[in-house]
Amino acid sequence: MADTYDLIVLGSGPGGYVAAIRASQLGLKVAIVERERLGGICLNWGCIPTKALLRTSEIYHYMTHAADYGLKAEKIGFDLPKIVERSRKVSGQLNAGVKSLMKKNKVTVVEGVGALAGKGKLSVRQGNGTVELEAKHIMVATGARARDLPFAKADGKRIWTYRHAMVPEEMPTKLLVIGSGAIGVEFASFYNDMGADVTIVEMLPRILPVEDEEVSAFMEKRLGKDGIRIVTGAGVEKIDSDAKGVKATIKGKDGKSTTEDYSHVIVAIGIVPNTEEIGLETLGVETERGHIKVDGFGRTNVEGIYAIGDVTGAPWLAHKASHEGVVCVEKIAGEDPHPFETWNIPGCTYSRPQVASVGLTEAKAKEQGRDVKVGKFPFIGNGKAIALGEADGFIKTVFDAGTGELLGAHMVGAEVTELIQGYVVARQLETTEAELMETVFAHPTLSEMMHESVLGAYGRALHF
Repeated sequence: MADTYDLIVLGSGPGGYVAAIRASQLGLKVAIVERERLGGICLNWGCIPTKALLRTSEIYHYMTHAADYGLKAEKIGFDLPKIVERSRKVSGQLNAGVKSLMKKNKVTVVEGVGALAGKGKLSVRQGNGTVELEAKHIMVATGARARDLPFAKADGKRIWTYRHAMVPEEMPTKLLVIGSGAIGVEFASFYNDMGADVTIVEMLPRILPVEDEEVSAFMEKRLGKDGIRIVTGAGVEKIDSDAKGVKATIKGKDGKSTTEDYSHVIVAIGIVPNTEEIGLETLGVETERGHIKVDGFGRTNVEGIYAIGDVTGAPWLAHKASHEGVVCVEKIAGEDPHPFETWNIPGCTYSRPQVASVGLTEAKAKEQGRDVKVGKFPFIGNGKAIALGEADGFIKTVFDAGTGELLGAHMVGAEVTELIQGYVVARQLETTEAELMETVFAHPTLSEMMHESVLGAYGRALHF
């Protein structure tokens, strides 16, 4: 006899486990199926452990620049195995936390490889055996994995994906990072701060291509100043690796190809959804370019089958998956949630300096035919930023000139990944420039720059 539930969640990443918790809160009997570790890629091999690594490199950067703060630090060095160990301990602590949350919320955890086996049925392979589960509702939250270069598969030795880059057995001396999205730039920042000679290659005309053009230009200049070589409008044609290192052939924007030696390569060219071998074809679940097609409530074309998170498409972000999961299970439980939309999801890059944004870029707003007002305020005009020794960066806001609607906000600089949420809340509440200008911001704080950027859009900036 199969074990029976109201909801089965396939995958325990930030979308799956949050959905399971919310479903339990709403009175549903829930099981969650996981083939590796609770918490999924984000907690175990993505968002969380990379932030632990980046914190280490940030502190190391400050140590090597102690004199800037009137301090003395001598014989500075690092222990790579202990850096990796700390990162893994952080993930381990949070993994244990998810286990505790599953127990607290009475969610049954089933370990194994799950696949749809028919209407309302999920088969879970465990070693040499199989467990059969049944539920009226089944949610697919299987996430995604790193995309490989077709001519150079990651081997974990010289050619790395993000997963290998988090547990290095040796520190790269000369590192090639292919791709300049958030993952590529974060690892470039980490390894550069730890002393590696880093080159970023990006096919598109600018790095961080989804960000506002001014942010991209600032980051290219700043990372270059920090010693990172950036090659845009270029592609990697060939990679040969051996025990000693890597030879990479790069075709530049001028059409000429050059071959250089590197100790390691990180491939950060996107992700592939985990939709293979999970039984989608058994029930005829529709996909598009590998991603599962869903509506605003996570419903697929097959009754009783739902999907959330990276497996459904962009933006591929943990917080997007979590919110999708909540909306989906609330609909299943008979609640009346707003359908999920992507218009107000913040994006963050935790490099040094950090990048954060939400909403439309200035260019996208103009493409839509909007008449815009743009405000921009630099970190150098902020007392707290100067006191911190972090005076590089700016905050940019984009408003509809007619209605005062905050169309987008774009930041680069220290701690902007914490600041962005203020604008996210403002947009969710449909706040206009008037309310933002009348809001009192504490002094001295970095958040004062958010106020000044709004004032600047209307010619009223006070400190620059």
